[in-house]
Amino acid sequence: MAPARFVAGMLLAAIASVLSVAADNPTTPSQQPFVWQKAHATFYGGADASDTMGGACGYGNLFSEGYGTRTAALSTVLFNDGAACGQCYKIACDRKRADPLFCKPGVTVTVTATNFCPPNDALPNDNGGWCNPPRPHFDMAQPAWEKIGVYKGGIIPVMYQRVPCVKRGGVRFVINGHEYFNLVLVSNVAAAGSIKSMDVKTSDSDEWTPMARNWGANWHSLANLTGKMLSFRLTNSDGHTLVFNDVVPKGWNFGQSFASKLQF
Repeated sequence: MAPARFVAGMLLAAIASVLSVAADNPTTPSQQPFVWQKAHATFYGGADASDTMGGACGYGNLFSEGYGTRTAALSTVLFNDGAACGQCYKIACDRKRADPLFCKPGVTVTVTATNFCPPNDALPNDNGGWCNPPRPHFDMAQPAWEKIGVYKGGIIPVMYQRVPCVKRGGVRFVINGHEYFNLVLVSNVAAAGSIKSMDVKTSDSDEWTPMARNWGANWHSLANLTGKMLSFRLTNSDGHTLVFNDVVPKGWNFGQSFASKLQF
């Protein structure tokens, strides 16, 4: 029996060691379960979603950027000063709270956060001021809203949950600005969808320089990067980090877009 107890003890020690290393490893983020929560939803942008273009995340043409008509503007509490840009949400009409005439039960739609729904202090929270704090609210592109609601309803109670984003191709970067002010739009981000931090490095340096969120999904640097080969380091809101080495070639110009082969 002694050898058996010895082997069992060794196995337990090995398992404990692995668990200890995993717990101490800062590159292994803790995953929080996605849960269903209550909110309300309205719609905007027209039947073809043409008026949803642009928006407070800065993605511009949502069709050419791959977001299509399944998008939403988030209320203040959800938008989080742009930190939610790119996140994906599965939404369903809440049949327990909704008027059955205006609810399509048993159907869900997944949307990407691309815009901000501003508060309206002139109207009460429960009568027109739908996006006023502290209300969680989705002002959805009309085609997405009509997947779960009936047009005449106007506003419906919904259940929502964060879900991983599914994207085709790699993360994309667009550089705008001018000398000593580089504004980089980050788009087509899978998984968490949103970016927590961003750094830049030039080909003639070994140092990473932190960038700051300027607005929406746009990050800026005040260094002189003009024309230099650039690498970016992104950490998403789930804590995963990817390095995009030399993703911007030497001799680039403002206004250019660069697609990577890497994806979260």
